[in-house]
Formats: sequence, structure tokens, C-alpha cells
Amino acid sequence: MPVAAVVGGGVIGSAWASRFLLQGWDVAFHDPAPIAESVLNGVLAKARRWVPQVYDDLPEEGTLTLCASIAEAVTGAEWIQESTPERLEIKRAVLAEIQAACAETAIVAASTSGFMPSELQADSIRPEQILAHPYNPVYLLPIVECVPSGVVPEATIERAEAILGDIGMKPIILRAEIPAHVGDRLLEAVWREALWLIKDGVATTGQIDDIMTHGFGLRWAQKGLFETYRTAGGEAGMKHFLEQFGPCLQWPWTKLTDVPDLDDTLIDTIVRQSDAQAAGRSVSELEDERDANLVAMLKALRARDSAAGAFLNALGAATGSR
Repeated sequence: MPVAAVVGGGVIGSAWASRFLLQGWDVAFHDPAPIAESVLNGVLAKARRWVPQVYDDLPEEGTLTLCASIAEAVTGAEWIQESTPERLEIKRAVLAEIQAACAETAIVAASTSGFMPSELQADSIRPEQILAHPYNPVYLLPIVECVPSGVVPEATIERAEAILGDIGMKPIILRAEIPAHVGDRLLEAVWREALWLIKDGVATTGQIDDIMTHGFGLRWAQKGLFETYRTAGGEAGMKHFLEQFGPCLQWPWTKLTDVPDLDDTLIDTIVRQSDAQAAGRSVSELEDERDANLVAMLKALRARDSAAGAFLNALGAATGSR
């Protein structure tokens, strides 16, 4: 079995380990935190519950090995996934330790929401890295952003793309570096506007989430942003939509160029509304609801052979084992 090393646990690292394991890879896992094994077991239990409901068939689960050091974890690994906290000095130090012990041919990927590869590669002994930014939960959502810097050989990019495909993911190869990549920049824009709506007393956290879950979120799940707007233009399509609604971009509707101050008052308001919205449900219960809904939507999209469902169907047809 091929071996993947996961360095750094938490929700993201543990979910990476779960995806590799359930797709038949052996996983060497290292995280020195006292609760790391407990978090890993919790995430793995959820993955074992939900992932088989999305795929028709899965390979035999790989073997998990808990390692006492980074060197032990990365030795012999074909893919190394760094998932340490989002602090540049920590990531650089960990990546240096990884590269000191791993094979020169190993792909070293970093789970980062915002850092560009060139920032992580600074002073690296081998800067040929691939960034692999997934979306939570990694074990269910197939999309992953791969951002190579200019020093990464094309052969390495192609090998990374093939490995991610092997574990059931849909890699998006971004050919330009930009802070926060693509997905998080889009999410940040929505997040910023949502903070203003709460701060200005226009809507609550629950109302904003309802508008998303009962409205455009349903459209985005299977048509995305641009196909949604294309259909909004009627039979005339995207050109008509842009001509009709383009002038709105000049109107002062949003505050995307301004950032609300996350002072104690706004923080307390968000926390209070979010607590009321959760209605006593624990984070684990919310995760179970999320995963059950994702599985139901993915199965429905598979039945329609649409969007992420079409990708999963094609994956199954190509491998003959899912």
C-alpha cells in the first residue's frame, strides 16, 4: 500500500488521515498534542460512518500508525500532508524538519487557508512543494485547491494531481499565487458582508444562515455562481444578465472595501445569536447533521449525474472500485 504521512492533527489533519485511510492508503500520523489521538479517533469514526454511504465501494482500509516524531512519520511516505496551526513560523519550522527526513521524491503539501507557496518555501532546502488546501470535512468534500509556485516542476504537479485523484478528490490546479487562494477569498467576501449585517442590526446569524440554506446555497451546491447567474439571464444567457445587473456593481449595496471592527460588542452579539441558533446542540451533533445532509445531497447529485455527483460517478467508472 502507498503511504501518506500526516503531520499535525486537529480537524483538518485528522480528516486528511481519514480520507487517505478510507481510500486504501497506509497513514503515518504525528501530532504531539495530548488530545491529538482522541481528535483523530473522533474524526475517523465520523468518516467511517459517512464515507461508505457516498461511494458504491471502497478499497480495504489502510493501516494507521501513530508516530513519535516527524522523522518517523515521513520516512518512506509518498505524500506528506502538513496540517499544523496557521502560523507562518510554525509551518516553516515543521516543513524544514519534514524535508530533513523525507525522501527527495516525496510530495510535501501544506494545509493552509492563506499562505502562498512562495512564503512557505522561503529558505527551504527543496522548495518543490504543492499546496493542497481542502474544505472541511476533507473526508467528504472532494474539492482541493493545489497551488504550485513557479519552481515546482510540471511533472510534480501532474503526480500530485494523480495522487489526489486516487483518493477521490477533485484537484483544482491554480496557476497563480494569491493570498487565501480562491475559495477562501470568496468566503471572506461573504463573511465580511455578513458581519456588517449583524453589526448594523439588519439580520441575525440565524436569519443569514436561513437565507443561505433555503435560498442561494441550494443553487450554488449544484450550479455554482456563474451558471446560477447565467440562468438568471433567461434565454439570452450571461450577456443579458451582465447587461441587466452589471450597473448594480456601481451601487453602494455592499461594504466589501471596509471591515467592521470585531470589538467586544460585535463578538458578544455573534456569540449570543450563534448560541441561540445552536439550541443546545454540541459541535459533534452539528457535524453529524452536516455530514448527513452532505451525504444526502451528494447521493441525490449522483442520481442526477450532476455537479459533484457527476464527478463521483466518473471517479467510480474510472476506478471500477468506488
